[in-house]
Amino acid sequence: MYRYDNYDDILVRERVSEFRDQVRRRLSGELSEEEFLPLRLQNGLYMQKHAYMLRVAIPYGVLSAEQVRMLARIARRHDRGYGHFTTRQNIQFNWIRLEEVPDILSDLASVQMHAIQTSGNCVRNITTEQFAGVAADEVLDPRPLAEILRQWSTLNPEFAYLPRKFKIALSASREDRTAVRMHDVGVYLYTNDAGEKVLRVHAGGGLGRTPILSSQVRDNLPWQHLLSYVEAILRVYNRYGRRDNKYKARIKILVKALGIEQFAEEVEKEWAHLKDGPSTLTQEEYARVASHFVQDAYAVGQTDDKVLEQNLAGDRRFAQWVKRNVHPHKVPGYASVTLSTKPGAAVPPGDVTADQMEHIAGWSESFGFGEVRIAHEQNVILPDVRTSDLYRLWQLACEQNLGAPNIGLLTDIIACPGGDYCSLANARSLPIAAAIAERFDDLDFVHDLGDLSLNISGCINACGHHHMGNIGVLGVDKDGQEWYQVTIGGAQGNQSALGKVIGPSFRAEEMPGVIERLIETFVKTRLENETFIETVARIGTDPFKANVYRDTSNARENAYA
Repeated sequence: MYRYDNYDDILVRERVSEFRDQVRRRLSGELSEEEFLPLRLQNGLYMQKHAYMLRVAIPYGVLSAEQVRMLARIARRHDRGYGHFTTRQNIQFNWIRLEEVPDILSDLASVQMHAIQTSGNCVRNITTEQFAGVAADEVLDPRPLAEILRQWSTLNPEFAYLPRKFKIALSASREDRTAVRMHDVGVYLYTNDAGEKVLRVHAGGGLGRTPILSSQVRDNLPWQHLLSYVEAILRVYNRYGRRDNKYKARIKILVKALGIEQFAEEVEKEWAHLKDGPSTLTQEEYARVASHFVQDAYAVGQTDDKVLEQNLAGDRRFAQWVKRNVHPHKVPGYASVTLSTKPGAAVPPGDVTADQMEHIAGWSESFGFGEVRIAHEQNVILPDVRTSDLYRLWQLACEQNLGAPNIGLLTDIIACPGGDYCSLANARSLPIAAAIAERFDDLDFVHDLGDLSLNISGCINACGHHHMGNIGVLGVDKDGQEWYQVTIGGAQGNQSALGKVIGPSFRAEEMPGVIERLIETFVKTRLENETFIETVARIGTDPFKANVYRDTSNARENAYA
C-alpha cells in the first residue's frame, strides 16, 4: 500500500494542528456553530442525531494492519467499540465527542490517515475496486493513478468550493467492480487494438433524488492525460454548475441540461489549454508513485492444492464460502478473500467491532502482507492469501462472525445507517435489513437463488445505492411515519442499470413479506441458472408487481409512491 512522503506527513499534521485550534475556539465560544460548520465539515465531522460522526478517509479502500489497529483503538477509546464501513470505502464513527476529535485526528496522522475532504463541496475519496493490484483480469494497477488523483485534488484551492460534492472512480479490470457509472466522473482503463493503455471517460453519473448513469465523454484517451482531462471536466463543472439550488447542483444536472455532446465540446475546449502541459503524466511519474506502495514478496513456484481439494470435498460450508467469498488472484497459489460483515440479523451491514478489527489486522499479517481492503459493498478483503491457508482462515473468520459465505447473495445487504443515526434520513434502514436477513436465514436457499443484490437507503440521498440494487429499498416519510419504496432491476458493473419503482410504498412491518413475494415470483418464473436480474430483464416488472400487491390494491390507493 502507499506510504506517505514528507509532504504528505507535513500536510496532514499541520491540518490536525489547525483544526485543534478551531475546536478550542468553538468550545470556548469564540466561534459560533454557524462559523464552525464549514470548518468541521472540511475535516469530516458531522453532527448527527445523537452525537458527532467522524468520517475517516480510506483512499481507494486500502489499509495497513497498523492502520486497522488504530481504527480499533479509536473505536474503543472514543466510540462504542465499533466502526461502520461505508459505500465510499471509508469508515465512520458515530458517537464522537467534539473535544476528543483533535486527538483522534492526531492518532490517525501517526499512522498516515486523515479525514480531509470526506465532506464538503469538494473532490471526495477517490475509489477503485477492492481487488486493485491483484485482480487476475486487471490491465494495470489503478492504485498509483488513484493516488495521483488524491494528491492533486487534496486541498486544491481551485476545487475547494465546487457547486456540490464530487466523486471519482477508476476501473482497470475487464469486469467493472467499482460501479463506475454512478459517479460524477468514472474512468475505465483498457488496452486498445494497438496495444496501448487508454481511458474511456464518463461524466454526469450520480444517484440521489435524480438518479442518472454517466455518459461517455471521451474514448481512447492516452492514460497520460488522465489528470489534465479530469481537471478540464472539473473546470467546466465549476464554471457552469448551478449554485442557486443544491438539489440541482451536481454535475449530472449540468450534463443533462447541456446534453452530453455540448458538455463534451466544453470539456474539449477547456482541455485544449491543459493538454500536454505540466499535468501530463509520464511512465516515470507513474513508477515514482507506484514505488511508494509496499511491494509484496510473493512465493513463486508450483503450489500443492491437494489439501485444499480435500477440504472442499469434506466440508460443504467451506466449499460454499470458497465459491462466494474467494476471488481469483493474478499470482498462482494466491487468492483474495472477502470477509462478510453481514452474518445475519444481529449485525448491521458494514459494522465491525474493535475486536474484529484487531483479528483482521492479525490475519492480514499471518495470511498475507499486512494489507486490508474495504469494498464499496461494505465488506473487508484480505487481498493476498495463499490457497493452502484458506481453510484455516475460514475457520478463524467463522469464530469471529466474519465467515458468512454470502458475498453477492440476498443477505449480503448494503445499507446506510439510516434514521437510527443520520439526521437526514426519512426512515430507518438497519431494522429493515435485520428483518430481511432474519426472514432469509436459510443459507442453502439463499445460495440456490444465486447472485442477487439488495440495497437499502434511509433517504433520497441514496447512500445505500438502492437505485443500483437488483432489489432496492428507499425509506420515505408519509405524514411523519416510515414507509418504504421498492425498486427492482438495478445493477452495477458492466451492465449497469437503474431500478424501476414497482408501485406504492410499504410499511416497515410489511417489508420482509414484500421481499419474500419478489423472491417467490423469481423462483416460479426463472429459467435454469438464470439470475434475478436476468429474469427481471426477460419478463419485466409486471409479474413481480402483481404478486407483491395481490389483495392489497384498495388499501394502497393513497400510499406514497
